[in-house]
Amino acid sequence: MRSASEPALPLPADGADVARTVDEAILSRRSVRAFLPTPVPRALIEEILEVSARAPSGTNMQPWCVHVVTGDVKEQLSRAILDAFESGGAEHTRPWKYYPDDLFEPYLARKRAVGWGLYGLLGIGKGDHAKMQAQRAENFRFFGAPVGLFFSIDSRLEIGSWLDYGMFIQSIMLAARGRGLHTCPQAAFADYHRIIRAHLGIPETQTVICGLSMGYEDTTAVVNRLRTDRAPVAEFARFLGFEP
Repeated sequence: MRSASEPALPLPADGADVARTVDEAILSRRSVRAFLPTPVPRALIEEILEVSARAPSGTNMQPWCVHVVTGDVKEQLSRAILDAFESGGAEHTRPWKYYPDDLFEPYLARKRAVGWGLYGLLGIGKGDHAKMQAQRAENFRFFGAPVGLFFSIDSRLEIGSWLDYGMFIQSIMLAARGRGLHTCPQAAFADYHRIIRAHLGIPETQTVICGLSMGYEDTTAVVNRLRTDRAPVAEFARFLGFEP
């Protein structure tokens, strides 16, 4: 038996292949904001969901409920949300908070960097609210993706189940990458939870968490050149008890 002080053994050949495949899915996952109209077969989406349902959850409660839309259903929902977005109705707010009221560092700087990186690629200058609004509206067109997924959860469940839900959605995005698809998770949809609930028959007892666009990336779109940074491990991790 290997002692704790001995170096870790290298992965066997097949294990190394698995690691490379998993790493590639993780590293190549991006929030894509322009998709091709190429259809995604229902069987492929069902396969992705079946695999993703292996995500862990506390006492295996599996708190997820997924609503998959395409075709006319997706287009009608998109139009209804866009109409509400363009009218600017104050009643369209999500029932839960994503950010604190006063966002602080280093999170504020990271959030701003993504926003200005995106707008810079698109030639949207500071204060150009009309173009900013037009780009935000693309969320509700699913960025041209042929498939949209909406996630809801029983409103009686607590934060632990929301944590489980995040692992489930991440699994969907990685399983999609393994099949050549891209995704974009979109909390912006939650502002229009009343419209989504009415169109998709989601009961009042369910909280709409977010939407997600899925399809094949339009590699010619300028917006898809956006790449975001990640903090180095030394900035967010502590290692305790390891030998020098």
